[in-house]
Amino acid sequence: MMLMIMEKKWIFPFVITSIVCIFFLVSSFNMGLVSSVHNINSIFSIFPMGQRKPGYVESKIESGSPLPPSGPPIPRFAYLISGSKGDLEKLWRVLHALYHPRNQYVVHLDLESPAEERLTLASRTKNNTMFSKMGNVYMITKANMVTYRGPTMVANTLHACAILLKRNKDWDWFINLSASDYPLVTQDDLLYAFSALNRDLNFIEHTSELGWKLDKRAMPLIIDPGLYLSTKTEVVWASQKRKLPTAFKLFTGSAWTVLSRPFIEFIIMGWDNLPRTLLMYYTNFISSPEGYFQTVVCNVPEFAKTVVNHDMHFIKWDNPPKQHPHILSLNELGKMIMSNAAF
Repeated sequence: MMLMIMEKKWIFPFVITSIVCIFFLVSSFNMGLVSSVHNINSIFSIFPMGQRKPGYVESKIESGSPLPPSGPPIPRFAYLISGSKGDLEKLWRVLHALYHPRNQYVVHLDLESPAEERLTLASRTKNNTMFSKMGNVYMITKANMVTYRGPTMVANTLHACAILLKRNKDWDWFINLSASDYPLVTQDDLLYAFSALNRDLNFIEHTSELGWKLDKRAMPLIIDPGLYLSTKTEVVWASQKRKLPTAFKLFTGSAWTVLSRPFIEFIIMGWDNLPRTLLMYYTNFISSPEGYFQTVVCNVPEFAKTVVNHDMHFIKWDNPPKQHPHILSLNELGKMIMSNAAF
């Protein structure tokens, strides 16, 4: 009996003590919770509901502030790289040095080159991962016979132009090169340099002062066997000579040019008959690649005003020039750099 009374006396203080402890524990928890909520609310109060912080990029764009001016659009080039017998590796090297995903490329090994070389070039072009992915390198598989000093070289250039216009018209300038050429600047630099230029400009070295060429080139008549033979043969000289033309004015210059797409379209699909008339005239003209494009562009007022008298090349010739220029070496490196030429 006495034991039961003592247990009852201990129960009451224990209950009271437990209640007080629970009260203080709950009070402490609530104060901490209120403090935590206050701190979080103070952080979110920096960003008003439904608004963005003024420093956010999206806020600046939506505020109507003008964007920085964009630069001129980057142009695109269309290249013809031509070679002959023994030029496979040189052509392949130049193609890689010139390659840029923005550009278009036509490669051609003429009919004088062995079939094995042409098949190797076709295989390399087809199996190159980048070329296949971008689809911007085409090979003229049905090779043309090309005589350097004859009209077949002009015909081959026009053939490449027609292919480029049919395949992809998204380019601004056509550039013809040989396997012996090599760029002196990167394609990125060249594209950047041309981005600020009028897309109608044509870079063609030219002059109407033919000098010794009047007697040695303009008046003699030649026949290019490459027009009708499947083997390369030197041009045939006729015994007769012809008078100088009076229906148009002759111009001469470099065989290497940078031509605008509007001018190429005029030559290939021209609404004027002059390109075709001059093509027939230059069929019997020695070294016609050095006169055909110059004479066309300078006899059409619409395009004559677009000509820049430069071929963008650094070339070292004999005087008077022979059929081919000198092969450059490291001795000319300083002159090449100072020339500001592209090739």
